[in-house]
Amino acid sequence: MDIPEKTVLITGGANGIGRCLVHHLVESGAEVGVLDVDQPALDSLHNQFPSVYVKNCNICDEASVSQAVEEFFSSRGRIDILINNAGIIRDSPLISLSRKLERHKYELWKQVIDVNLNSVFIVSSHVVEKMIQKRTKGLIVNVSSISAQGNPGQSAYAAAKAGVAALTKTWAKELNGFGIRVACIAPGFTNTDSAIKAMGEKITQEWAKRIPIKRLAEPDEIASGILFIIANDYFNGKTLELDGGVIL
Repeated sequence: MDIPEKTVLITGGANGIGRCLVHHLVESGAEVGVLDVDQPALDSLHNQFPSVYVKNCNICDEASVSQAVEEFFSSRGRIDILINNAGIIRDSPLISLSRKLERHKYELWKQVIDVNLNSVFIVSSHVVEKMIQKRTKGLIVNVSSISAQGNPGQSAYAAAKAGVAALTKTWAKELNGFGIRVACIAPGFTNTDSAIKAMGEKITQEWAKRIPIKRLAEPDEIASGILFIIANDYFNGKTLELDGGVIL
């Protein structure tokens, strides 16, 4: 799929990998929309790229998503590509023995599942409806993680990202008849503020040493993987692992 003049909607596009992707897409001639909850970052993004549609939207709330998708679709006339990029990392073991026996809190589990998995279902269902109504041969790119393979301390995150990979395969089969391609990317540990804040400097440095190329991925490197998926029409129903060779 060629990028120029395509209409792209990105969740979590105000920071990190998403923001890098916005930059590349705008420079390539795409019309871009961003859904995020970080209003200062959205304002900054809009100031940098005035043509970008920005919307403060809770992607876990279906009514808010429905309104935002309808607004973006009506203003652009179509949606060619959806990038389900938004996510949060909130690590916790199933059982903690640090000070006293403590279970993984269900509230934390639900929050991580909502943002990383349920939102993918909500946003995709509304965008795909628009694609089919417009008979658009579109593309969905889901952002999973190598943690989908199972990573200690990440019960909710690993489960959510594994679910994202499973949805990718399922939807690639379901939507093939409409000419809609669905693919996935699984980044490794990436040099973003949110990831470093979630893991902490010490753990981040330890992981960097375990990666064969001895460093974290840069957001631009992950964004380039997404651009590859967009460009290659034969990449479908699969997950591109971009992790520097690390093995969990």
